[in-house]
Amino acid sequence: MTSPIRRIIIVDDHDAIRRGVRQLLETKPYYQVVGEAPDGRSGLELAREVRPDIAIVDYSIPELNGLDLSHALKREFPRIEILLYTMHDREEIIMAVLRAGVRGFILKSDAERHLIAALDALSIHRPYFSGAISDALLHQFLDSKPQALASSLTHREREIVQQVAEGRINKEIAQRLNISVKTVETHRASAMRKLKLRTTADLVRYAVRNQLIQA
Repeated sequence: MTSPIRRIIIVDDHDAIRRGVRQLLETKPYYQVVGEAPDGRSGLELAREVRPDIAIVDYSIPELNGLDLSHALKREFPRIEILLYTMHDREEIIMAVLRAGVRGFILKSDAERHLIAALDALSIHRPYFSGAISDALLHQFLDSKPQALASSLTHREREIVQQVAEGRINKEIAQRLNISVKTVETHRASAMRKLKLRTTADLVRYAVRNQLIQA
């Protein structure tokens, strides 16, 4: 019995990474890359258009970072599987993407066989984590209840923080997100208050430190 073909999209802002992943998957007859996107927002639009089975997503991507993209994908397509393919192995990032519904996590420094193994697992809706995430960390996540941190941002606040850090003014952000300038200002002020930040420069430093944008 032949395996069904899994339709895959790749969301990464590096052309070489997307090309490399595509070339690897083209050697496997049961995987079909049905689209690529260089940023999170176009990745979400692509998913709406092609309805993939699996999305391979980088964490640090423009417009909509990998965490918020994962939230959006799982909200719109509950059956989609997401593979975070990233350079970041910080524990808080791993925990955040697990809570977003990501069930595959590998590092770009891992061998190619991990990428294929992860896709093989996700194809049958099984989780896959390379050495970046230990069994202890996974058990800690499964056994604990998510804690609501006082400083945690909403998805919209984090989205606006990313847009500000990428150098956009309030009016431009409002147009991109289809909301009013006043709403942008309200979310921006709320984020600044929660993060105890005073200036836009502080906000940019926060975004870089937390991999919402790349330095």
